[in-house]
Order: sequence, then C-alpha cells, then structure tokens
Amino acid sequence: MSSVLPDSGRRSILLIAGIMMIATTLRVTFTGAAPLLDAIRAEYGLTTAQTGLLTTLPLLAFGLISPLAAGVARRFGMERSLFAAMLLICAGIAIRSLPSPLFLFTGTAIIGCGIALGNVLLPGLIKRDFSQHVAKMTGAYSLTMGGAAALGSALVVPLALSGFGWRGALLMLMVFPLLAFLLWLPQWRQQQPVSLTSSRMQHSRGIWRSALAWQVTLFLGINSLIYYVIIGWLPAILIGQGYSEAQAGSLHGLLQLATAVPGLAIPLILHKLRDQRGIAALVALLCAVSAAGYWFFPQSAVLWTLLFGFGSGATMILGLTFIGLRACSAHQAAALSGMAQAVGYLLAACGPPLMGKIHDASGDWHVPLLACAVLSIAMAVFGALAGREREINVN
Repeated sequence: MSSVLPDSGRRSILLIAGIMMIATTLRVTFTGAAPLLDAIRAEYGLTTAQTGLLTTLPLLAFGLISPLAAGVARRFGMERSLFAAMLLICAGIAIRSLPSPLFLFTGTAIIGCGIALGNVLLPGLIKRDFSQHVAKMTGAYSLTMGGAAALGSALVVPLALSGFGWRGALLMLMVFPLLAFLLWLPQWRQQQPVSLTSSRMQHSRGIWRSALAWQVTLFLGINSLIYYVIIGWLPAILIGQGYSEAQAGSLHGLLQLATAVPGLAIPLILHKLRDQRGIAALVALLCAVSAAGYWFFPQSAVLWTLLFGFGSGATMILGLTFIGLRACSAHQAAALSGMAQAVGYLLAACGPPLMGKIHDASGDWHVPLLACAVLSIAMAVFGALAGREREINVN
C-alpha cells in the first residue's frame, strides 16, 4: 500500500505538468506570428487580405477540426490524441518556416489542426481525471496559456532582429510543443480503455440538441468572436484615435497579459459559488463597458484594455469550466468542447474581416465597437443561462 500512494502522486504530478505544458502550445504557436506579420508580408509581397489569412486560417481549422476531436479521442484515447496534437503542431511549425508562401500557409493550417485537438481534449481530460477540481485546473491552464502567449509575443521580434530572421524566430516556438511532447511521454501507457459503443456515440451527437449545450456554446463562441476582433484590430483602433504605433503595440501586449490574470482569481471565486450566473454575466458586461469605453473615452485606453482583457479572459475560463461542470462524463465534455469551439472559432474567423469591412464602409471604428458592446450584452445573457447549476441530459 505504501508504494501505491507515491506512484499515484507521482503520476498526478506528471499529468498536471504535461497538461500545463500542452497549454503553453495552444496559443503561443498561433499568436506568436502576429508581431512578425509585416516582415512576412514584405518578404513574400502578400496583400493585406493574404496576410489576414494567416490569422483566420487557424481559426477556420479550429472550427472545422473541433467537432472531430471527440471521435478521435474515442478511437485512439485522449492521451494518444494529445500526442498527435503535439506532433501536428511541431510539423506545422517546421513547414511554416520553409522558404515558400505555400509552406507558410500549409504549416499555419496544420498548426491550427493540432491546436484544435488540444483545445477540445484538455477540458475532457480535466473532467475525467480532476472532476473535483475543474475550476482550479481550468484556471491554471488558462493562466499558463496566456502567460506563454505573452512571452512568445515579447520574444519573437528580438529573436528575429538578432540574426534569426522571422523564420528562425517562428521556428524557435517549437520549443513549447517539443517540451510538451516529452512531458507527456509517461502518459502513453497510462491511457484508459476507450469504449466505442453506439450509445456513447449517440450520447455525444445528442449534445447538439441540448439547450444548455447551446447556452454554453454561445457564451464561449461570442467571447471568441469579440476577443479576436479586438486582438486583431486594437492597434488600428488606437492609432485611429491618435496613439502612436509604439503605444498601440504596448497596449496590445498588455491586453494579452490581462487575459491571463483571471486564471489566478476566477477559480478562487468559483470555489465558493453554487452556481455561476452572476459572475458569468458580470465578466461579460466588463467586455461591453470596455468596448463602449474605447469609443467614448479613448484617452483611458489603458483602463479599457485591462477591463477587456480581464473580462474576456474570465469569460473564457468560465466557459471552459462550464464544459466540465455541465457535462455528465469525460466523453460528453469532449463532445461539448468540440461543439463550443467549432461554433466559436467559426464565428471568430468571420468577425475580424466583417468588422474591417464595416470600418471601411463607415470610415471609423464606432460601429464595430458598438457591435462588440451589443454582442457582449448577449454573451452576458447566455452566461447567466449557462451558469445555472445543472447538467446536460440528452437521450
């Protein structure tokens, strides 16, 4: 008996370390390219639309691959599916760094496929192995994901300028998935048996008919749309309001740091709440207030950036936590995660170009900011519905 406990504790530590390292790969390998887009565009002579595709292509991959992830996990197991995700991300980073626009876009799409698998399967894995600590684990991996993204964004430009070039700087991001792959190796033999019964598969398909599942999905999905609109256009919004490029870039980095902060605070608050209706509505309304603030009081952009980052980051953590809390099993959690992220990222892929076209038609950012504020209010309504203490029941 004495030997079993140390082994169990050691496996838990390795499992948590692996989860956190996988979390580092799920944003940095995608957002890390953003500071280098001007250099990439200049070298390949890309148009603005083609350069924008480097941002929307992974989001489209997220939306298309996410519904398939639960089936992949049923077939191969969550552990081995996460191995495949890390391998895809590594392969995508390597291909993206080869000297050709075709490789650039192909590698970016492959990275998106790997991230999609990881995005969907981590909430299901947490539901399965840490069912009593869903909020704490979700907060921890969200904090890790945001921190890694901020670190990557801060490092890629200095790396590129120090002689590595933009290709070398992006290639260096492979450190994250390689470390995750190594830390995840002990889980290869630990995977639990996977049942492929038709009842379980029907149970997962039925998730699309659940009102509660749609409430969770739209809470997460609208947040994804608004987040990628703001993260994509914030520098342009600020420059249009009189800020310098350097100031706009600094606030863009501050936004990513602010999204990581709720990973510390939200799990502590959730631990004391029986349901999450109030806090879900509150953090969504922070996004509405900040979107309106950028319009009416642009001189306080630092405040609105902090508010939006905290509100959006908290909404994401709550939405991911809802996946674990509202699902009745790990496989249902993976299916709900796939549904939420498919819808969310397809919305997110449409958001930035749509808001850009609205800006071009109107001549300013007022209408896009108003749209973000209204959508945030709708997100608050869905959050209040999704925050009720209940589980999804599908036949």
